Amino acid sequence: MTAGTEYTIDELAHAAGTTVRSLRVYHERGVLPPPRVKGRTGFYGEEHLNRVRVIGRLLNRGIKLNGIKELINAWDRGDDLGDILGVGTGEELAAATPSADTLTAAELAQRYRDVPQGLSRVVGLGLYEPVDAVTYSVADRTLLDIAEQFAAAGMPDDAILEELERLRADCDRIARRFVDLFERTTWNDFRRSERGPTDLARLVTGLTATRTGPERAARELIGRSVAHYLDQDTELAEVLPGT
Repeated sequence: MTAGTEYTIDELAHAAGTTVRSLRVYHERGVLPPPRVKGRTGFYGEEHLNRVRVIGRLLNRGIKLNGIKELINAWDRGDDLGDILGVGTGEELAAATPSADTLTAAELAQRYRDVPQGLSRVVGLGLYEPVDAVTYSVADRTLLDIAEQFAAAGMPDDAILEELERLRADCDRIARRFVDLFERTTWNDFRRSERGPTDLARLVTGLTATRTGPERAARELIGRSVAHYLDQDTELAEVLPGT
């Protein structure tokens, strides 16, 4: 899991797109682990944020908190979800899978069996989402293809998921900074303006830049940095010249 990131309960609610009240309910119902307490303040980590996102996706699929608790406890124990959910194996699993973008819970748990809390983590990352209590579908094909490409190169799933979790946290902070910049400048200027055509045009320009600029800049800067570090590996250059 991502190390170093800590949230108060208010910050966790904001990052997860939920409310403090909901988080307290999750605590009471036993689906969210307690925070780490320093002084009189509880601090949450990325594993808590991941858990809250999983809970939200399961709730959106109509699964009640009691059912979610059973699923999460099973994930944490590493139990066979096929037994827990009454899903068969072999031919039964193949029959239950209508397309390559849909998997049973047991199949997905088997795919990430060597990863601690693997099923919970891929759902929290948004690679897959629950269709119902026993079926999952691909939620982000692009991100999943990237993860599978790394796996095909021999990189372990646990390390891949950890890097994607770190990347998501980094991207969330970057996005928040650019949105804050837009809100305290262009948006505030518009709110104080006469809201004429020129003011509206400037607002639209600022909103468009905020929606598209960070992604383009991040892609350019990350690509440049990756190339820089790979170019420093002289042995790699000898094995694969010109790459």
